[in-house]
Amino acid sequence: MTSTQKDQHGARSQRSQEADKPHRRKGEKTYSCDECGKSFTRTGHLKTHQLIHSGVKPYSCDLCGKSFTLAQNLKTHQVIHSGVKPYSCDECGKSFIRTGHLKRHQLIHSGFKPYSCDLCGKSFTRAAHLKTHQLFHSGFKPYSCEFCGKSFTRAGDLKRHQLIHSGLKPYSCDLCGKPFTRAGDLKTHQLFHSGFKAYSCGLCGKSFTMAQTLKTHQLIHSGVKPYSCDLCGKSFTLAAHLKKHQLIHSGVKECICGFCGKAFAQNDSLQRHLVTHSGIKAYSCNFCGKSFSNKHYRNIHLRIHTGNDVSCCDQCGKLFTTDAHLKLHMFSHTEERPYKCDLCEKTFKAPHQLNKHQQIHTRK
Repeated sequence: MTSTQKDQHGARSQRSQEADKPHRRKGEKTYSCDECGKSFTRTGHLKTHQLIHSGVKPYSCDLCGKSFTLAQNLKTHQVIHSGVKPYSCDECGKSFIRTGHLKRHQLIHSGFKPYSCDLCGKSFTRAAHLKTHQLFHSGFKPYSCEFCGKSFTRAGDLKRHQLIHSGLKPYSCDLCGKPFTRAGDLKTHQLFHSGFKAYSCGLCGKSFTMAQTLKTHQLIHSGVKPYSCDLCGKSFTLAAHLKKHQLIHSGVKECICGFCGKAFAQNDSLQRHLVTHSGIKAYSCNFCGKSFSNKHYRNIHLRIHTGNDVSCCDQCGKLFTTDAHLKLHMFSHTEERPYKCDLCEKTFKAPHQLNKHQQIHTRK
């Protein structure tokens, strides 16, 4: 057999072997990882992926010490230290290190949220965000803190939480000196100093620094209080408020005064108590000028002058014979209008104003 015939025979043999292999369509993911089941279109991509499971991270950043599995990932990371963000959003001006991050960000402005949760209906711009959200419905929290036992749905949440135990607070506010564990928390704090409140309530006009604070506030207008105390039946708009209330029933008083040792169930009660040690007496008697650190003590003192149980408004100094009258009066000092008429959408500061208004509809 000549060399040419051998080459032709070899080519036919190779084609025959290729024909015996199962046919793979373009884009089909036939290479699967034995560790996690993730599939890939190319064997090279599978090999690169498997490095993650090996735990080997030979590429380290000289500036912060963070390690990476691939050299390319290290290069991408090092751009963060350079501070260069060449990709800017035309809509809001926000800048990004990578073009991929800019593209993901731009989806926010599009308003398009094609991924919806089957359980609660909440929609998301990206499929990854939906997957993350669905973990909260599962109740599965595989990441536990070794210091306090608190569990988390995501590894990232655990890492952020563990910073609390480290005691490190490297981010400080230039205006008031308050330190923070995370840069994001510092940025949020600095918004309060700016005085800029971009988020306004459509019902009462009250403005807020953050969108989440506005959402929490709007629950007041809904009137819905889904969180009830099993012991006394009191209902709350937020789960956090219920937890805070339940401390009263528990008898646990973890907030201790460093000056006198008195213990309190809630931190705000401790803060009110600390005023007594500060020497500040902000509540004055309108009759004799005597000052008090607590308005409750001031009101008790007023009885000497009036002979009656007297409550005084902290805003304008007006006196009332009952706490109920004072509470009604305090509505005049607020800008919130949380009480809405179901028939005409008009809003009011106080419940008695809403009741009086609704009589107009019943007379028709």
